[in-house]
Amino acid sequence: MGNFDLLNVKGVSRRDFIKLVAATTAALGLPELIVPKAASALEQALKKPPVIWLEGMDCTGCTESAISTLNPSPAELILDMLSIRYHETIMAASGHTSEEAYQATLKENFVLVVEGSCPSKEDRFCMVGGRPFRKILIEAAQKAQVIIAIGSCASEGAGIPGACATGAVGVAELLRNEGINKPVINLPCCPVKPTTLIGTILYYLTYQKAPALDSQNRPIAYYGSLLHDNCPRRGHFENGNYLTDWNDPIQKEYCLILKGCKGPKTYTDCAQVWWNDNANFCINAGSPCSGCSEKDFYNGFSPLYAKQEIFKLPGIGHVDADTVGFVVGGAAAIGLGAHLIATAASGRLGNKDHKEDM
Repeated sequence: MGNFDLLNVKGVSRRDFIKLVAATTAALGLPELIVPKAASALEQALKKPPVIWLEGMDCTGCTESAISTLNPSPAELILDMLSIRYHETIMAASGHTSEEAYQATLKENFVLVVEGSCPSKEDRFCMVGGRPFRKILIEAAQKAQVIIAIGSCASEGAGIPGACATGAVGVAELLRNEGINKPVINLPCCPVKPTTLIGTILYYLTYQKAPALDSQNRPIAYYGSLLHDNCPRRGHFENGNYLTDWNDPIQKEYCLILKGCKGPKTYTDCAQVWWNDNANFCINAGSPCSGCSEKDFYNGFSPLYAKQEIFKLPGIGHVDADTVGFVVGGAAAIGLGAHLIATAASGRLGNKDHKEDM
């Protein structure tokens, strides 16, 4: 079966395929000229590279996120191209047959995707096929061409396992502790967003290297902006409208800062690229941001629905949650006063049109 015979079977035309590539490269901030090169890389990926997808201490949420998008889904398209050889949740094989597939893939030039955190204390906390997950991860990481840690658990050892007694750590920390010097691309969020995973794999296939990363080894294209800056409720925040009563219909769209929203501390593109084919995301659905893309999630940000006492606002500095309305309002008044002074100094205050605007 040829490359695009596979696409046609899935109901994906060549035109749709190019549109997908163009949209993904644009999300990464890549120039339009790179689209043909990226498309060519993905066509070659129909035959390579194989993927080993390991699951440690997790809830399988990242897998569910990746495979539960619309059909034909970008996730299905890309992941089928990558030829997943080993994945405990979705592979047809089980038992010795699945372990044989894993061992065979270790001999190839494969991509390692890791979901879930790893125990740093005792191996008994996570066993796979009778072997400690920690040893399996170290074995696979040493041979992989690239390591991608997906979800908050694998990225930073965060999430629910990180708040328990297992001493959970992320992939990068485990490898450092074992003296293994291999770069890890972190794709946090609980669970990982399919577009983030697809875009990162696309970039790697095109350039054979990781995209630009921040201090937490996250792709800047997806984790370079503060959620608070792009929040759809930002206008209510500026106006001092903060939700205090979940049952008050008037407050339905109000800012959620007093209900524990971690938006001012969270770097993610969730406000720009929504879930489920741009149908929704946490804040738009009425839930405060839990900060799941940050290394402080879950333990450092809990309790999730309690207001954060102190946070930092660009141009204002550290603000107390109880007085945020007065501070923001005061800052706005200062800005208006400065505008009036500048207007008077320039002589524009006498202008009829400008007076009407004021």
